[in-house]
Amino acid sequence: MTNSSSHIRLAVALDGAGWHPAAWREADARPDELFDAGYWADLFAESERGLLDFVTIEDSLTLQSDHPFEPDERIDRVRGRLDALLIAARVAPLTQRVGLIPTVTVTHTEPFHVSKSVATLDYVSTGRAGVRVAISARPDAAAHFGRRTLPHLSADWNNDPAAQQLLGEYFAEAADYVEVLRRLWDSWEDDAEIRDVATGRFIDRRKLHYIDFEGRWFSVKGPSITPRPPQGQPIVAALGHGGVSYQLIAESADVGFVTPHDATQAADIVVEIGALRRAVGRSPDTLHVFGDLVVFLDRTPQAAQTRKRRLDDLIGSEYRSDAEVFVGTPAQLADLLQEWHASGLSGFRLRPGALPHDLVKITESLVPDLRRRGLFRDVYETDTLRGLLGLEHPANRYAIA
Repeated sequence: MTNSSSHIRLAVALDGAGWHPAAWREADARPDELFDAGYWADLFAESERGLLDFVTIEDSLTLQSDHPFEPDERIDRVRGRLDALLIAARVAPLTQRVGLIPTVTVTHTEPFHVSKSVATLDYVSTGRAGVRVAISARPDAAAHFGRRTLPHLSADWNNDPAAQQLLGEYFAEAADYVEVLRRLWDSWEDDAEIRDVATGRFIDRRKLHYIDFEGRWFSVKGPSITPRPPQGQPIVAALGHGGVSYQLIAESADVGFVTPHDATQAADIVVEIGALRRAVGRSPDTLHVFGDLVVFLDRTPQAAQTRKRRLDDLIGSEYRSDAEVFVGTPAQLADLLQEWHASGLSGFRLRPGALPHDLVKITESLVPDLRRRGLFRDVYETDTLRGLLGLEHPANRYAIA
């Protein structure tokens, strides 16, 4: 989606105690509560207090690792996670407006199961659900399921043709997965439930449809066992770093997360994804591109740098990320977001370096600064996540006119 609005859309990505590996050792961290529902409820409540569009929750099928494809056996990092979809289902009734987008690894899961889980989340949240689809190329993840054997990929996977070919297959599989999700969400028409006690008819069977999907990885008959979600289609999001991942975003996603390192690169990415989107015939008003940044915020640039250095010292090296790492004040971050937004990005997904510190700086300092500049909302304008993102309730592909 091109930048058709002066308002910046803003989301946060939650991961354990924060994105810095030493964040759990901060004085205000809550490492003993990472597996408690109350911890996540507090983070979502803070995000909603800041009127953020949505929150994503990281997840995986293996323990976290500093290596992209192998376990690292470290014991000085947060290890272990709760299931992101179940976290979202738990906090949904405790929130009212903020969107909930858990991560689901599609490489080893079944789209039929995930479709009804996300549809259920949409019901539980009254229309605020989404899902971030992620692939997994780790052999230890495959070993949990025994359905396929994956080769060991090197850390230099970006320059390995064999690795690129394999990852291309995983992303093609993810595209089929999303297609199955979307067909299953449409397999019930919006008015398929009659619930007429007098006639004894609960559903109109003519308005439940087989999806009859046949592909390389999936054969799914349908229909779903869950009625069409309140949003019609919950939001589908994906993270991309170029190539086939951008193709997945352009073809299949409502929201794409990208990782530019300056405004020029952001503009180039928007143009590239836009061209891919047009090539598959998608409307420009059906896709948002969000820039990802890891943020370390404080009241002065020096204080932010000092805090970041202290965390780096605890791990013995400088923290690096696939996304740009911003260290500074909320006002400086607002300047950067305003510049990058002008390059065509719809919004930003901020990854707090440490929780709750950086999340609170976002809600209490960054958001008011953006609001003073006329770049952020004063209130939630609508009750659904699609509404917040300016996306229409989609027509059902199987409905008979």
